Parts: sequence; structure tokens; C-alpha cells
Amino acid sequence: MPNMIDFPLYLITDRNQVANGHTLYTAVEAGLQGGVKALQLREKDLSAAELLPLATELRALTMHYGALLFINDNIDTALAVKADGVHLGGHSEATEIIRAKVGEKMLIGVSTHSKAEIERAAKQGADFVTFGPVYATPSKAKYGEPQGLEKLAEACSDSSIPVFALGGITPERATEVKQAGAKGIALISAIIASPDPRASAEAFATCD
Repeated sequence: MPNMIDFPLYLITDRNQVANGHTLYTAVEAGLQGGVKALQLREKDLSAAELLPLATELRALTMHYGALLFINDNIDTALAVKADGVHLGGHSEATEIIRAKVGEKMLIGVSTHSKAEIERAAKQGADFVTFGPVYATPSKAKYGEPQGLEKLAEACSDSSIPVFALGGITPERATEVKQAGAKGIALISAIIASPDPRASAEAFATCD
């Protein structure tokens, strides 16, 4: 399939962080209105039966706004709703196994935390990776100390596939992250937990 990794923002869902009267649906829609062009549905505590209707709603929403939809880890759900891709984490099946299952009809993103993991994901058929945490952030504290800009730059310089920086990134930090070589920014709370998700997305979308 043609390379479709041309989005600067990769929004990852967490319905438990939604605030200020929003639902996950309205927060995501506001983010899409603000310029988000790729969404990862990542609600890991939901069963497949609970995830499917949510995925169906978000598939319709992303199509309306011309955005891509990725499903975290659940290949069957991704296929059922005709998602654009899947996103794999540390406990997922190997990228090469997933690629064999979905062929070239789906994009595959992979979460990485080291240069070696990026290289392995690329060799196994991933289309892009997230890399982090770049800065300190509570949701990624279990992965240890933040990687920092120097490691991000090293990871991006040798990567054969696009790298999206993840973790603690604000609009003020977006420029230096992109100057380090990141294709774009992956984020959760900066938009999902914002009192004004649309304005927050716009702030990122207009960063050079």
C-alpha cells in the first residue's frame, strides 16, 4: 500500500483521562476538528465485545474527518471495523506475525523504547514506531527515566521508518522534538485530558 504516514499528530485514547464534561467521543471529535489526522484506539481494559462498538463509532468519526484509525493490539477488531491499521505494544505478537496475518492492507505501528527495538520493528515490517518517553510523564513512568532529545535524535537518524516522539510533549517542546528528527508527535493527555481538546490539537498542529 502507498505510504500513508503523513500525519504530524498521532492521538492515543484513554477514556479515563477525559475531563470537563467531555466523553471520549466528543474529546476525540474535538481533536479531529483541531487537526488530528491519526487516532489510536487504546482502551486495554475493555473486552473485545466492549471494544467493538466503540471502534465502530470511532471508525465512522475518523472517516468523516478524513483521519486514519488504528486499533491497539486487537487484530480482529481492526479487521471488523476496516481500520487503517493496528498498533502493537511490548506484549503483542511479533510484528512479522501480524504482518503475515494482515498482509499489506493495513499499516502497522509499534511502540518502542530503544534504538534496537526500532530496528527490529522495521525489519519485521512495521510502517512506523512511537519512541519514548522523551520527557517525564506519569503514564510512561514504568518505562524508567525519560529518553531525552539526544537519544531521540540518535533513534531518528538511523531509522528507515518514521519515528513519532511520545511522552510529556507540549506545544512548547514540539519544535525541538521535530528538529531532533521525529516525523511527528504521539500524545494522550495533552489533548484527551484538555479542557479544550480542539484548541490543544490546533496548538500542536500549527507547530513548525
